Amino acid sequence: MKLIINGERVTVPETVNSITDLIAHFQLDKRVVMVEHNEEILEKDTHGDRKVEDGDKIEIVQFVGGG
Repeated sequence: MKLIINGERVTVPETVNSITDLIAHFQLDKRVVMVEHNEEILEKDTHGDRKVEDGDKIEIVQFVGGG
């Protein structure tokens, strides 16, 4: 499946069916991230219910601590 993630065309396996799957695929499931799916900012508790489809636009922002 082809997605646009953070402005880049990316191919992910067909086993990626939801935002939760996508976050796990990129090994971001242990990090604090914000996700925008087709221009809609998602609440974390909706990631498992939100299905991804070929051509979807996704923005993933992860928070980094430091000073």
